[in-house]
Amino acid sequence: MADDFVIEAFTLLALAILTIACRITARWITAGPKNFALDDYLMPVAGIVYALETAAAYCVSAWWHGLANNSMTATERASLSPQSEEYRLRVGGSKTQVLGWSLYTTLLWLLKTCMAVFYSRLTAGLYQMTQRIRIAYLLIACTYIAVILSILLGCRPLHRNWQIHPDPGNYCQPAVSHIDVYVTVTLNVATDVYLISIPFPILFKARLPWREKLELVVLFSGGLFVMAAGILRCVLIVTAGANGASQAGSWACRETFVAVIIGNLPMIYPVCRRLGKRAAGFWSSQGQSPSHPKAGAGGARSSTSGYPLSGSEPHSTPSRKKRFRHPLSLPDTQWTQLGPVGDEQIMLVAMDGEEGNSRREGGGGQGGIHVVKELVITRD
Repeated sequence: MADDFVIEAFTLLALAILTIACRITARWITAGPKNFALDDYLMPVAGIVYALETAAAYCVSAWWHGLANNSMTATERASLSPQSEEYRLRVGGSKTQVLGWSLYTTLLWLLKTCMAVFYSRLTAGLYQMTQRIRIAYLLIACTYIAVILSILLGCRPLHRNWQIHPDPGNYCQPAVSHIDVYVTVTLNVATDVYLISIPFPILFKARLPWREKLELVVLFSGGLFVMAAGILRCVLIVTAGANGASQAGSWACRETFVAVIIGNLPMIYPVCRRLGKRAAGFWSSQGQSPSHPKAGAGGARSSTSGYPLSGSEPHSTPSRKKRFRHPLSLPDTQWTQLGPVGDEQIMLVAMDGEEGNSRREGGGGQGGIHVVKELVITRD
């Protein structure tokens, strides 16, 4: 079983690191390294913390054989010699459990911070959302401090967390400590629920096709899977008994893996969607025969480029291409995307604060939703 867990844990680690690399690549393509935000720098740090958490879980299973200072009778504690191998394994396992809890919570709250920064960028210009983003930052900071303090100060003095005899009590058994489990899962779920609630008002009011709305709802609802994994981990640790130490390590890796994937999908999704659309357009164009003559000498351009043919119908309306629209380019966001479409580059430009206010006061749009302005730059 230990070998199976090792394979699983390091496979999840490799997939998580690959996902973070894809996210950085996607942000490099869509924004450029000069426009990287705080979350783009915090996510690689989260990857390092995840690697350390996986290493701690590996140590619990491979080095300490899943043993800690829990699941022992009073007789077993009294008879266990401090010079014995089991005593060494239990002490080492308990110390690693404290470290593992600290890394686990640090990773989760780093990912929450990255999501809050992403939401602040997504909702920039929506003044009714500014306060909610500030509350998110405050909530993340306060809950992280509370969780870390419960782990490090829930059992005082600290060395009682690896005490064998006499029985230090449940709060000083880090593998199955109820204070660690309940405080962490409660605050983890509470912050996830709040973060999930931030983008939904925008999605419901945005002027998007219902299919795109459904895609984004599924995308931003990924935190529900993280909450479910956290609750399941809590239940398994409390009910695992002698296997509590190994269950804590294995389910920590699984939950945080899901959190890493969910935290990076919003950045990877737009690029994947763009590539999918371009691939579909390319294959569909292969099956179509050209319907317009080629441009001749003298600079005449084909109508397929969006300009009328030279010498014919000079006042006709130029044909419009299907322009690429970033799937997260919701109204009033400051997402700036450059996407070449044939001979054109489309730049989505957010409305500034004063113009946005004037449109609100003038009743433009439904529910304060504004129309994003498009600046089309053509190349001669």
